[in-house]
Amino acid sequence: MIRFIDERWADILFRSYQHGSLVIQSLILATLIGVGIAVLVTTYRGLSPAANAISAVGLTIPSFALLGLLLPFTGIGVVPSVIAVTFYAVLPILRNAVVGLQSVDGGIIESARGQGMNAMTIFWRVRLPLAWPVIMTGIRVSAQMSMGVAAIAAYVLGPGLGPYIFTGLSTVGGANALNYAVVGTVGIIVVALLLDALLVLFARLTTSKGIRA
Repeated sequence: MIRFIDERWADILFRSYQHGSLVIQSLILATLIGVGIAVLVTTYRGLSPAANAISAVGLTIPSFALLGLLLPFTGIGVVPSVIAVTFYAVLPILRNAVVGLQSVDGGIIESARGQGMNAMTIFWRVRLPLAWPVIMTGIRVSAQMSMGVAAIAAYVLGPGLGPYIFTGLSTVGGANALNYAVVGTVGIIVVALLLDALLVLFARLTTSKGIRA
């Protein structure tokens, strides 16, 4: 194992960077999409059941099946990987964003209106800051889930550590099969822990002091 890592450490580091980059970029897209949809859902209450249904049903779709459906339209590589990771990342963020925005006290919003704030100002200065801790929890859940989806993206030759796991599984009994599988798996765990630590720090820095737990 030590020799295996020593011979491939540069490639392992590069693939770890790719894996983290794929998840982070997809998380950013998913956050924009999830919060945007949540704003619509909380503004037009009739959309709430549809959003909940989409969130629930979306999580039941196997990632292999989604990647297979994307192949005829996107080909292989980065594009289907980003679409798949973003799709699954949106779902927890959407659910938490809806819950967070709906939980903002109506009296606070009325007070903001009484001070002359318009709808946009109320969203940015009142609703979003108060809902942010709940949204960040959804983002952290999405980040951990996305690490696994990004690994499965190796099925369409996506970037990251997934190919190491697939190589190990496809060469079971070979000299380095176990090494590939273990390095890929442990590498993803390490990247996931580092990203979660960064998200915890980011949440603390972006959450108003008055509502920190």
